[in-house]
Amino acid sequence: MIKYFFLLFVFIYINIHPQQSNLSKAVNSISEFIASEEFVEIRKSSGDLSAVDSIYLKALKINCNDYGETLLSLMFATVLYREVPIVLPVINTVVYYPLISADEETFNKKNNNLPKYLFIDTPDNAYGDLDKLAHFFGSAFLSYESNIFDLGELIGYFVEAFEESFKVQSSIDYRDIDVNYYGRLFGKLLKENKDLLPSQILLLRSINFFKFVL
Repeated sequence: MIKYFFLLFVFIYINIHPQQSNLSKAVNSISEFIASEEFVEIRKSSGDLSAVDSIYLKALKINCNDYGETLLSLMFATVLYREVPIVLPVINTVVYYPLISADEETFNKKNNNLPKYLFIDTPDNAYGDLDKLAHFFGSAFLSYESNIFDLGELIGYFVEAFEESFKVQSSIDYRDIDVNYYGRLFGKLLKENKDLLPSQILLLRSINFFKFVL
């Protein structure tokens, strides 16, 4: 499940961001690419990890090689929801918070086409790891834009610790925390190596998982 407080934190950030209209355009363009037949063919011919790289490279081009904007727009473009329900404690009221997204038809096609077999331990079902790309790119954005301390780690643990209290998740998802870590790693390393691709870090997680199992 997508981490709602994490999304709200970033949403607050973009509300004071001077390029919010450009962000909306970028999210729409990325979503249209993922919803396209061209992208479907990329997934079929090259697999899900290569497909993730193609999304990233397309987003980079759309954002004119602005890496921070690329990661932020990718987070919103890979989110599976157009709004997030939050049950407020004490008053027990549901609040629906809207997120930046494409039109409904494009949004649904995009969700159907998103890469979902990302890791060696990806669940063997129709859902797979559909929710993990938003975690990965969102954490990468916070890490890439953090100049003082690792804000991505702080927000990641805040979300996991308090989400149950706000009734958006029944228990802590340790795989989400794990993917958040690799997203932060991608954002951190991207500052030094602009040629780095998401698949290289996603593959690293599978390698480390395999080593741990052995």
